[in-house]
Amino acid sequence: MLRIGICDDELAARDALRLSLERLLREDDGKVLYDFSSGEGVVKWLAKHSGELDLLFLDVELGGISGMEAAKQIRLRDTNLMLVFVTGYADFVFDGYAVGAMDYLVKPIKEDKLSQVLVRVQKLLECRKPQTFIVQNSEGLYRIVKKDILYLCSDRRLVKVLTRDREFSFYGKLDEVESSLGSGFVRIHQRYLVRAEAVLKIEKNNVTISDTRLPISRALQKSAMTALARNMIGGDIQW
Repeated sequence: MLRIGICDDELAARDALRLSLERLLREDDGKVLYDFSSGEGVVKWLAKHSGELDLLFLDVELGGISGMEAAKQIRLRDTNLMLVFVTGYADFVFDGYAVGAMDYLVKPIKEDKLSQVLVRVQKLLECRKPQTFIVQNSEGLYRIVKKDILYLCSDRRLVKVLTRDREFSFYGKLDEVESSLGSGFVRIHQRYLVRAEAVLKIEKNNVTISDTRLPISRALQKSAMTALARNMIGGDIQW
């Protein structure tokens, strides 16, 4: 599933890009397309919907804040979203490297150029797979960068993934989640799985992550504390 945003203040330009994307992306590829008419609008939406877009086509010459300014604000929160700038001027020069843009396209967008961008996007998503955790629920699909996860909490069949910015929920088993996340995550309790590098303080019966204290169960105390202490070697360990 590829989640794509199109930000352009011209409706005709958004429609043209949408039609091209729909032609190039096969039905079995899976896609969700979002439209935005302003830089302010896409920045505000992304602030509340982190992890919900993979790729954003961003017009440079927007009314209100420019595409470049919008990109700078987006990057303050999200360094993983793939950005492609769109411009109406072939000789338009901008510092796309400053915001980590992967490419730019000149209007009217040629489908062969757009196709090349989509191939690069799919390859990059494939390369990122080991570093991401996918959550799918009734609201959609989210790709969460593992290093952004603080901890996971299970309440019966409901699993919650906590990051610094938001919470994601889905139905599953924490045992299976633990297996899929792999190294770097430590089980401290039947209900809690923590990212080792997010732990700020280890005590006998709990750990501190951000401003939250989580309990360590008796059954997992030895293995959890050993794994966490090993991860913190070289840093300040507080017992």
